[in-house]
Amino acid sequence: MLNLPGAVAGDGIDAPVAAHYGSFNGEQRTLESGEGFVDLSHRDVLRISGPDRLTWLHSLTTQHFTDLEPKAWTGALVLSPNGHVEHAFYGYDDGEAFTAHTEPGQAAALIDFLLKMRFMMRVEVDDVTDELAVTWRPRENSAVEEGRTSVVEQRASASVSRPYANYELVPRDQLEQYAEAAGPACGLWAFEALRIARGEPRLGLDTDHRTIPNEVGWIGPAVHLDKGCYRGQETVARVHTLGRPPRRLTLLHLDGSENRLPERGSELRIAGSAPGEGKVVGFVGTSARHHELGPIALAMVKRNVALEETLDADGLRAAQEVVVDPEVGLHVKPRR
Repeated sequence: MLNLPGAVAGDGIDAPVAAHYGSFNGEQRTLESGEGFVDLSHRDVLRISGPDRLTWLHSLTTQHFTDLEPKAWTGALVLSPNGHVEHAFYGYDDGEAFTAHTEPGQAAALIDFLLKMRFMMRVEVDDVTDELAVTWRPRENSAVEEGRTSVVEQRASASVSRPYANYELVPRDQLEQYAEAAGPACGLWAFEALRIARGEPRLGLDTDHRTIPNEVGWIGPAVHLDKGCYRGQETVARVHTLGRPPRRLTLLHLDGSENRLPERGSELRIAGSAPGEGKVVGFVGTSARHHELGPIALAMVKRNVALEETLDADGLRAAQEVVVDPEVGLHVKPRR
């Protein structure tokens, strides 16, 4: 939708969609008021069809698919044997197929994995990115409609109910009509600022190859703890039962005295160390300028770093706010 009035293209993997349409602060307020929509049509879309699709997905992923209600949005992960997150996707089943979206450029690898695991199951997996586009708008079950307007209240509500229900899949040949009906258009900068403030990670941007679901708040929204075995389950269950994942997703409140944001992937250190010195305690993920909170970022931080510690993020001072509790888990003590 870069042909819409005022559209300014994004950058990096988000370059194909508009970063903003003239006022990313105003666009944040529009979304928070329950109006507008966001173009996410650069995300990949796949369709999984066939009579065995839900039981098959149930056996392969972290989510409970066998009791999935029609048109109910859900998130799911594919883990490595050691419990590290390899794929994340979000979608719904319409009774004939499960249609989902994932990060830009990631559908091919996910489809390749799924097809290798098909065996004798009656399923088909297709890339339908050319047919369907992803959008987002603050409609059904939003924090605004439920009376939660503060950042803290929105973050608390994000992990319950239907956290992915505000996404939509729109036929690409109908995007122009969709934009006219759902407007005003709001850019990705506004969407990202609100997402970061809610503490919602993006795979590959706020995570790395070692990330396990317990570290980033995916237990619940994308990981169902009451289901049968799947690859990587042992790690998830062990960390959940004993408590204390090795790292935690954290919201950073950045020093706004410099007109810049930290580079994604920058090393995090305890503030006060000489440049390039001091122990590395994590890394910076995505960052944005929030219309109320100022410059913020998501970061992965070692669990044993005290919450009151001020951190150095690419030369910027940063205070921490809890997204994932460092003590999260059941803390069941094994008996001799």
